[in-house]
This record gives sequence, structure tokens and C-alpha cells, in this order.
Amino acid sequence: MPRHSRISLRPRSPRWRTASVWPQRSPISQPARMLVVFFSDVGTRCSCCQVGVWIEAGSRYEDTKTNGAAFFMEHMAFKGTKKRPGSAFEKEVESLGAHLNGYTSREQTAFYIKALSKDMPKVVELLSDLVQNCALEDSQIEKERGVILQELKEMDSNLADVTFDYLHATAYQGTSLAHTVEGTTENIKRLTRADLASYVDIHFKAPRMVLAAAGGISHRELVDAAKQHFTGAPLTHKGDSVPTLKHCRFTGSEIRARDDALPLAHIALAVEGPGWADPDNVVLNVANAIIGRYDRTFGGGTNQSSKLATLAVKHNLCHSFEPFNTSYSDTGLFGFHFVSDPLSVDDMMFCAQGEWMRLCTSTTESEVTRAKNYLRNAMVAQLDGTTRVCENIGSHLLHYGRRIPLEEWDARISVGIRLFWLGYLSTVGVSIVWP
Repeated sequence: MPRHSRISLRPRSPRWRTASVWPQRSPISQPARMLVVFFSDVGTRCSCCQVGVWIEAGSRYEDTKTNGAAFFMEHMAFKGTKKRPGSAFEKEVESLGAHLNGYTSREQTAFYIKALSKDMPKVVELLSDLVQNCALEDSQIEKERGVILQELKEMDSNLADVTFDYLHATAYQGTSLAHTVEGTTENIKRLTRADLASYVDIHFKAPRMVLAAAGGISHRELVDAAKQHFTGAPLTHKGDSVPTLKHCRFTGSEIRARDDALPLAHIALAVEGPGWADPDNVVLNVANAIIGRYDRTFGGGTNQSSKLATLAVKHNLCHSFEPFNTSYSDTGLFGFHFVSDPLSVDDMMFCAQGEWMRLCTSTTESEVTRAKNYLRNAMVAQLDGTTRVCENIGSHLLHYGRRIPLEEWDARISVGIRLFWLGYLSTVGVSIVWP
């Protein structure tokens, strides 16, 4: 299979992590203009905390020449700062017994540290150093360039990722959402220190950042630490360098990548879905819960609640399938992905599209009720620790401008669902990795 580009599926579908307690939030001192959010689900009983910085930056803000800069910068962020050069930064994190991590998606970048609650002020200082004083040493850049190139080669073995890579490339062709998070091999080889420094200078601004925390810490202590360490974050952009999101046009189309050496076909079929803030998102997630998911390793056989899963078992249509609803600021992809034998592709595609039409015409009230309850349980189940709660806070502030509590999601789900998604099924994008 030719190597063109890659994507990251870590944020592939919307993950609504909510809680019944509204988090405290406050802007820190006026010069910094950063929103600080605190949330503690377990209060002082928790001996650890997670603190992170979420930044409104990602591959959607890149062009063809700079695609991959955000992912490259994620790697470089851990490789030393002006205050802590080389491996000194990572060693200081390790000396706390803390865990440092980060990720890059199409519309956001995050860096976060999990540590003991008593070390929270030090963690905030480390994060502020990371986002304000990244060293970008030439030796580290060349070292990480080789690491990233090796990662790109390894990613080609994940055919599910490759399929979604092609899906974005064809559905959003000619727009920035067609770019992959990791960038192309050619770009990774070509990006320079000046390119990375320019990316940081444009995107790592205080108004584009959210500092979020969860665990057994004091909100006041968090605000005080942020005032102390983040007041140096730059506020303004130079000239016309203010990053903006351009509208990404959805194009109904298909792309096929044939490789006769592959034993199975990976198929992704999608229509244009709503953006994060659109209320239709709840409806489409209920629809996906009705469709359900299936894998041959599941038990139950033909007795599963998903009608499509029952058909897949009865007629041996596929090895697995799963619906998805991937949302961005102003658009999204609503569809399903399945893996099947080459000779079963047409049959599975027919049954999957038939299930979409059944949603529009003959879904029963009991199915809708079951799907609503499934969605409620999934939201609650995702609140299983400080890591996910902290990510929820940071992502919500960037996506919605506020944290949406569990009660509000429950109210949205409880509203009578009108099965009107036929309007979403008119224009289709297809990605096929074909044996």
C-alpha cells in the first residue's frame, strides 16, 4: 500500500465525560487571560491529581507544507526546555514519581501530568515551562525526526487507522481536514527548527489555552499556581498571523486502495455529520447505539440486541463492525466501519445501508429507549478517574466554551427523539482498503 499520510484516531469519536458536580472555574489575573478550571470528584480523599494544558491547535490549522508540525512539536515538548535542557525535564518529572503524557488531534493539542496532590504547584510550573520555553535543540529535533519516521512505518500496519486516513482524505478533499495528524513522510523529513518555532509562536498563546485539573487539590491553590507561572504566556499575535478555522467542504466520493496480499477488506462509509455543539449529535449517538457493534469474539450469536449483528452472525457477513460519530468544530463524519472477507463486502454493505434506512422508517420505541439507557451508562462509565475527568474539562472548554454537566446531557437524551436522520444520509464518502 503506498504511503501517503497518516491520522491519529485517539479523538476519533466524541467522548462526553461529564459529572454531576459543576467544576469551579475562574479566569486568573487579567494579564494572563487564561481560563483555569478545577474539578474534584473525590475531594481531599484522593491523594493524586492530574493537571493539563489544552491548546486550540492541531493539524486542521496546518497547510500542505507544514502538515505534521503539531505532531512533531508534541514529541519535542518533552525533550527539554530553555530552563531544563535535554533530558533534564523528563528526569525532573520522574523524580516526582509523576506520569507525563500528551496527544495531538486535528483541532487540539494537550499536555498533562499525573502526580501526587502535594506536588500540584510543581506540576503547574513544569507545564508552564513546557508550553512557554520549549528549547527545540537541533540535536533533539534530528533524533525525534527518526523516531517519528519509524512510527509512521509502524502505523501502516494498523489497517483500521489507514482506512480512516483515506476516509478523511476523500470526504474532505482539498481542505485542511484531509490532512493527517502525523503528517506525511516527506514533510517530517523537511520540517526545520524555524517551522516548529513558528508553529509555537502562532498557536501557544494564552487566549488559546485551558488549564484543567482534577483530583484532591484546592481550587484556590491551582489558581494561585497559575497566576505565578502562566502570567508570562504571550497574549497577542503578530500582524495577520491569528489562526482561524476555514470551512471544510464535505465531498461525496470514494477512494479504494487495493492490495491483493491482504486477506480482509476494511470498509468505512460515512455521511457528513454535525459539529460538536450541534444538538443533533445526541440523536446520532442514539442512532449508533441502536445499530450496536459486533465482533466475532462476542458471545450471544444470533441472540444479540443489534439487528445488524444478528444478520452478520446468521449470514457470516463480517468479522467485525462498529458505527462512529466523529465531530469537529463545524462538521463531522457519521458512519460505520467493518472488516469482512472480500466476497462478503457487497452483502455487508447492503445490510449496513439497510440498517440506516430502518432507522428512518421502522425503529421501535423499545429500541430507542434501550439506546438512550446505553448512552447514559456509557457517559457515567467513562468517569472512572482523574485522567478522564481532566480531559473532559479541557476538551469541553475548547469545544463548547463551558463544561456540560451530566444532568444536562441526561435532559438532552430524555427529550423525545425524532428519527429524522434521513437528511444526513444523502451524501456519502467511502474509504476501502481492498484485498
